[in-house]
Amino acid sequence: MRIAVIAHLRHPIAPPFMGGMEAHCHQLVRGLRTRGHAVTLFASGDSDPALPLVAVTPRHYEATLPWAQWHGTEALTAFQDAAFGTAWDEIARSGFDVVHNNAMHPALHAWALRDRQPMVTSLHVPPFAGLANAIRDHAAPWLCQTTTSRAHQASWWDEPPATASVVHNGIDAERWSFRAEGNGRAVWAGRITGNKGTGVALEAAALAGIALDVVGPIDCMDYFGAEVAPRLDAARVYHGHVGGDALVGLLGNASVLLATPMWDEPFGLIAAEAMACGVPVAALDRGALPEVVGDCGMLASDARTLAAAIPAAMAIPRAACRARVAEQFSLDAMIAGYERAYAAAVAGARDSSCASTVAVLA
Repeated sequence: MRIAVIAHLRHPIAPPFMGGMEAHCHQLVRGLRTRGHAVTLFASGDSDPALPLVAVTPRHYEATLPWAQWHGTEALTAFQDAAFGTAWDEIARSGFDVVHNNAMHPALHAWALRDRQPMVTSLHVPPFAGLANAIRDHAAPWLCQTTTSRAHQASWWDEPPATASVVHNGIDAERWSFRAEGNGRAVWAGRITGNKGTGVALEAAALAGIALDVVGPIDCMDYFGAEVAPRLDAARVYHGHVGGDALVGLLGNASVLLATPMWDEPFGLIAAEAMACGVPVAALDRGALPEVVGDCGMLASDARTLAAAIPAAMAIPRAACRARVAEQFSLDAMIAGYERAYAAAVAGARDSSCASTVAVLA
């Protein structure tokens, strides 16, 4: 198939990834190409040049219009309208079989409805008014949606429509290589911001008396200064924003991952990546994490119970963690799920077109 992938524009689609959405989009493009599809990525121009990229804006908008300051403003809205409009103009000219929408811009749904363009939207975030209203108001058989977990799907619909399906995020197990033993330390990885709960992980590690490696970009400096920096010491160390082999090493060599979302996490990609390396998970019981972790982790409700969960999680066999990812969260399984959604969107456009033709002839 000829597939257009539309990325969100807050950050570049390039390592070291700012978060799970960027990592997912990068892996999606690579996985689709491996399956033989012709893929074009519409993203910011500072994304990975190794990808089949069409730049819809020279730089990601966080570099010039930081979300924390510009969210909801006319300036940021106009920036996104122009960039996504550029992407859609090219898509309309190029005749793609299907669009995979990884962005959250409401106008994309109106354009796809108007142009009868088959489109699959991956819903990476909980429903917020602009996106939820756009999906509700622009329903059509050729506009399909995927959610990353059953828990996440339930946050969108009491009764999911026929156009919706669950496609778990998948990871490249070759990259996240298995380690038979851990180093006795815990690890936490992600964007350092309030809704990721870095401070809770540090508090729990101190209570449990375990060393902790913290990695990730500082997304909120105020949170870092108030909740993270005061809890760092010789045993609990912040390593900065790392990627590539350095991140694989820090994650894979650990004895336990601490996952501490303070919101209903739609998936929790870092948990799957850690488990692929053989690292069990001690996590707060939020969102999709129980679904992702399963019997390869221990769940908790706060820093105190998380501290108690750490030694129990560390006793889980590392081989079982690896096996869970291979069975449920492989890259092939994810791409196969998206291929089914693409086929449904294309069939929806074809069938509705045939129905319209029959109605006219009648």
